[in-house]
Amino acid sequence: MNYAEVCIEINPFSEETAELVIAHLSELAFESFLTEGSVLKCYISEKEYSSEAVKALISEFDKAGCVLKSTAKIIEHQNWNALWESNFTPIIVDDRCIIKASFHKDLPDAKYVITIDPKMAFGTGHHQTTRLVIETLLEMDVQNKRVLDMGCGTGILAILAAKMGAAYPLVAIDIDDIAVESAIENSTRNGLEYKINAIEGDASSVKDLTFDLILANINRNIIISDIGIYSNALISGGYLVLSGFYEEDSPLIVNEGEKFGLTPVFSKSLDNWTVIKMIKK
Repeated sequence: MNYAEVCIEINPFSEETAELVIAHLSELAFESFLTEGSVLKCYISEKEYSSEAVKALISEFDKAGCVLKSTAKIIEHQNWNALWESNFTPIIVDDRCIIKASFHKDLPDAKYVITIDPKMAFGTGHHQTTRLVIETLLEMDVQNKRVLDMGCGTGILAILAAKMGAAYPLVAIDIDDIAVESAIENSTRNGLEYKINAIEGDASSVKDLTFDLILANINRNIIISDIGIYSNALISGGYLVLSGFYEEDSPLIVNEGEKFGLTPVFSKSLDNWTVIKMIKK
C-alpha cells in the first residue's frame, strides 16, 4: 500500500494548534503524525487521501487567523517501510515491557520483550495511545482470557496479551491488509504464530464471537459507531479498553458505552490522549 505524506507548516506554531490540526485530520482517516519544528507531517493511505478535504481544513484555520501551508507527496510502500524502520527506537515501559526491532541490541531486561519490524507508522508503540493501552493491559489479569485486538496494526497489543497468557487463538482484526500481514509476521517473529489469528476486516468480523477482553485503539468516530458491537461480543463482567481519542472526547465515549451496558472503571491521559477501561455489567 502507498501512503500520502502531507506536510503542513503552521504559522504561528503552537502545540495547541498542532493538536487541533491532528484532531481534525484524524477524522479524515489520517493514521499518524510527526512534528518537526513548525511542520506537521501527516500520513494517510493513498486510497483514503483527498486533497480537497485537506484544502477545506486549511481554509477553516486561515479564517481563524492561523496560516497553514501544505505540500503532499506519495510514499511508495517499500520506501515507507525503510523510512519508519530507520527511525524506530526501542520503547521501554519500566522494566515490564520492551518493544524493539530485530536490529536493536544490548537492551535492559524486561518481563515481556516484543520484537517487531513495522510496516506502517501507526502501531510501532511510539504513539501515546498505544503506550496507554500497554500500561493498562500490564495491570490486568489476562491469563486464559479470550482477547480481541480490534484495529491491531502491527500486532503489538495482541502479542503482549499472548505473552501475558491469554487464551489462544487470540483474535486480531484490522481493515488494512498491510497491517494484517505485519501482525502475522510479527506474531511469527515472537514465536506466537499459532496463538494469534490475524484477520482483515471490521467490527462485523466479531459476529458470533465472545471475549473476556476487547482492546480497541482506533479513533473516536469508529469507537462510537462500533461500541455496541464490542459490547455484544463481551461476556458479562468482561472489559473493554478503548483509546485513540482526546481527553475531551471521553464523555462522548462513556455516554455511548453506557447505552450498551458498559460502565467506566478507569481512565488515564497522556499528552491529552486518553485510555478508558469499561466493564460490561
